[in-house]
Amino acid sequence: MFQKILAAEDFESASISVQKSLDNLKIPNKNFVHYCDEAFQLLKKSVEENEPFDLLITDLSFEEDFRKQKINSGQELITESRKLIPGLKILVFSSEKRPQIIKELFNDLQIDGFVSKGRMDVKNLKTAIAVISEGQKYLSPENRIQLRTTDTIELTSVEYSILKLLSEGVLQKDMTEILKKKSLKPNSLSSVEKTLNYLKEKFKAKSNEHLIAICKDLGVL
Repeated sequence: MFQKILAAEDFESASISVQKSLDNLKIPNKNFVHYCDEAFQLLKKSVEENEPFDLLITDLSFEEDFRKQKINSGQELITESRKLIPGLKILVFSSEKRPQIIKELFNDLQIDGFVSKGRMDVKNLKTAIAVISEGQKYLSPENRIQLRTTDTIELTSVEYSILKLLSEGVLQKDMTEILKKKSLKPNSLSSVEKTLNYLKEKFKAKSNEHLIAICKDLGVL
């Protein structure tokens, strides 16, 4: 079992679930912070003292307030933490429900576990920590069901990014620069138009608005 765990969560109500889980598991060394920058500094300090953390539990979204932060999201914290401690285990504790986002967390950021906030979160957190400590991956049951229902829907990074931008109200002519900044190809205006036409055909959507509505209903967005 883990001996040293750091939890980053901006809301106290969610932090209580994490604290309860760690108390039940009798984790000897546990730290709780409300900001990503605080979490990163503690991780850095643990490395300098040659006593690195075993596990990082983090939310994905952190609400902005009067304290300006260099690291503003759980995704950024995960990326920077892994650079600092390559072997660090990471468990995401979030209200995020979208299967595509969860898949990306496992595939792109190589997280070790994901627990969805909800009625059974204390039980699922305890299970997740135990499973991850044994070197296995963990995904809470409700998210496994969601992923199974969308497993037949395969989207490329470009397709998903275009759908996401469209859902945020970004105009097609402005998508090309955003895709270029993300190093996603193809990224020309004509390719964006072709991709959207292909997706509308694939999801049997009558318009861009209808396409976004269908994708949200399916849990893709």
